[in-house]
Amino acid sequence: MESQVRGGTRWKRFAVVMVPSVAATACIGVALAQGALAASFSVSGQSFKVTTKELVGEGFSQYGAIDEGYTADGKKTAHPVAVSAFKTATIKSLCQSVVTPNIPVFGNVSLILRAGDGAQPVEAKNLYIDVAELNADATFTNIDIGVAAKDATKGPGMKGGGEQANPFGFAQQAEKAVLKDVKQTAWATTAGTFKLSGLKMSLSTGVKECY
Repeated sequence: MESQVRGGTRWKRFAVVMVPSVAATACIGVALAQGALAASFSVSGQSFKVTTKELVGEGFSQYGAIDEGYTADGKKTAHPVAVSAFKTATIKSLCQSVVTPNIPVFGNVSLILRAGDGAQPVEAKNLYIDVAELNADATFTNIDIGVAAKDATKGPGMKGGGEQANPFGFAQQAEKAVLKDVKQTAWATTAGTFKLSGLKMSLSTGVKECY
């Protein structure tokens, strides 16, 4: 069974988690031992934007959670997110951007990362993305909507550790998820392995983002 979805999620209604996200990472060089994921961490005061032409994920699940962290000026805060999890994922033409505002002398400074533009896509295993907003064309294979988060066994399972999530809350799962023309905003990413082929990084003044 396949299901197709197009649209966006803005989290004005946190209880509804209906769209999966695309792979991204808040920092480069994630190389944790596969299956030995770190506990939840305090997220920074900056979200990041991501685009990709296509993500193909095997073993998908998604559930709601809360990311605790900081504002840009150091105050404690929390963000409702949709945690999208994949056992494995391949990603074509990944772009990630984050803007740091109000740096003395320079003003706004933008960081842009690109990878997977050639023949070799970005590859990830045991991938978790904490998403705030998403727009994409999505196709799911053998999808189950409305399962309890702890029973979503088609994906890699919940992160565990210090994660702020209800194991009895709403979740969905699918054997396979294909997302095309993706635009998303995320707060955090955790992965067992994350291979960025053809990685390019650039810094520039002003606001320059993937979308």
